[in-house]
Amino acid sequence: MLAAVETGGTKIFCAVSRRDDPHTLVDSIRIPTQQPEVTLAAINEFLLKHHSSEGLDAVGVASFGPLDTSPGSSTYGYITTTPKAGWLNIDLHRALDGLGKVPVGFVTDVTGSLLGERALGAATGLDTVAYATVGTGVGVGVMVQGQVVSGHGTPELGHILVRRHPQDTFAGLCSYHGDCLEGLASGPAIQARWGRPAEGTEREIIAYYVAQLVVAVTLAIAPARIVIGGGVAKTTGLLDAVREQAGTLMAGYVGASHPIQDPASDYIVWPDLGDLAGVHGALVLAESLLAE
Repeated sequence: MLAAVETGGTKIFCAVSRRDDPHTLVDSIRIPTQQPEVTLAAINEFLLKHHSSEGLDAVGVASFGPLDTSPGSSTYGYITTTPKAGWLNIDLHRALDGLGKVPVGFVTDVTGSLLGERALGAATGLDTVAYATVGTGVGVGVMVQGQVVSGHGTPELGHILVRRHPQDTFAGLCSYHGDCLEGLASGPAIQARWGRPAEGTEREIIAYYVAQLVVAVTLAIAPARIVIGGGVAKTTGLLDAVREQAGTLMAGYVGASHPIQDPASDYIVWPDLGDLAGVHGALVLAESLLAE
């Protein structure tokens, strides 16, 4: 059996599948993200149930971060400098007590979503691609020439500094940077500003910030596609506004034929797997551990 654990800022999704059919979920559970001891104990209970009955062969964990994803590091599998209260320097191995020598791999939640979409969804067949999530936090998973960009210095593009929208006076919510991208465009930042999802001019403000992320990723890695998911990304009309503003901000620099200049292109897309992208990516990771 393969096991997948996807940890998010508000909920955890755990699932198991069979080795010969890794993307058919045999059992799954959703757990609210509470304080670490409570949350990790619930994950551990689910994993031990299946390890005791069928036996787990490998576990893939896709977690919110920042996360140490370097296997040689003494803090491999630790959530590090997260702004999420109570989760600073938390060792996720606590959720795996009792599994013995079952191999375990760790990637960030957005990298997990990237792996899931590449296996089954909107990034299938693409070797240089990015997955961005805009929700409780903002993060980006990156693959270049078939290799996930990972390690202790996992990309943290949600914290890039952005140009302020001229109509935006909000100070920003990031406990580290104030008005970085996450501090201005995350779900909590939107709630703090307006007390509800963005609409009208408010939506254009958020799209302006997300479009700057799209431009930065385009200039940095020249991806074939950028997939954008997360709760904020589901805001009605937001993705269309991002497509329009990304082309405007790029201003033809990468050439008029580049798909970022065409709002109708498939360069910026929704995830095909929706909220299941991360758990399927964690299963991809677990399956890959069997070949090592």
